[in-house]
Amino acid sequence: MTLELTGIHHLTAITAHAPENVRFYTETMGMRLVKKTVNQDDTSAYHLFYGDGAASPGTDLTFFDWPTDRERRGRDGVTRTGLRVSGEGALAWWKTRFDEKSVVSGEIAMIDGRASLEFEDFEGQRFRLVDDGGPTSSHPWDRSPVPAQFQIKGLGPIVIAVADLRPTSTVLTHLMGMTEMRTYPSPDALRDVHVFTMGPGGPAAELHVAVQPALPGARQGAGGVHHVAFRTPDGDQLRQWAERLRSVRLPSTGEVERFYFRSVYFREPGGTLFEIATDGPGFTVDEPLETLGQSLSLPPFLEPRRTEIEAGLVPLTS
Repeated sequence: MTLELTGIHHLTAITAHAPENVRFYTETMGMRLVKKTVNQDDTSAYHLFYGDGAASPGTDLTFFDWPTDRERRGRDGVTRTGLRVSGEGALAWWKTRFDEKSVVSGEIAMIDGRASLEFEDFEGQRFRLVDDGGPTSSHPWDRSPVPAQFQIKGLGPIVIAVADLRPTSTVLTHLMGMTEMRTYPSPDALRDVHVFTMGPGGPAAELHVAVQPALPGARQGAGGVHHVAFRTPDGDQLRQWAERLRSVRLPSTGEVERFYFRSVYFREPGGTLFEIATDGPGFTVDEPLETLGQSLSLPPFLEPRRTEIEAGLVPLTS
């Protein structure tokens, strides 16, 4: 069996304002809060997961809630997060919505051969809505304020910026099994962006690498991205990935149990923190699909501390 990644699993960003974050992503963006839990390594912080109606792998945009300053933009990390929608009509709908709600956005443009619309959230988190050329989502959220045909279907191409392409490319292709497919002119950089694909390919399985040596290194903060995760089907394959990292002596965490999935973390040579995560068991392991995200979920090892943990969290609704 060939060991290969099958796409983007989730992306984790940083917010300094959890209540406003929930309002923006559920009300403005119409995404479903599919898991309300805490950072397992820092239980003073929420870990909020937004996804499609079925909490499908590959749809999760997640946030750590940390009281921090805004990020300093630069290279050595994720610079823009793709979100997939269906058709240019959806992009036109979103452009109107952004204008009505005073969300910072650009104009609909062709980027890498796909109709796209760039925008920022209330903390400057950078996104790109991308027409993925496919049918409308098969798992819309029936309580979303966004009509089903315009809802966000999942994560799309993720853009990272590096100073030097070669070491990052070596890890992506020789270690992680990605294929460099093409380049395209960057809308905000002097050099072309390199497109690496994995698994079945397509916008849900692409990593875009912008080479920007003139940029300073980014400083992590609110409005920035913490890490990006890639999909592997199960624990058996995750163990193989962990062993592959060990075999080339690339420092990693080894396997980590996150209850909703298992993971291994490592940093690629350009500075971006990567995670490989299993598709299962998923978010319905501890609560029904119908009520996902409505109450605080804790993995079993944190359950004995529930009273203490809840006391340290800010209310998400007024």
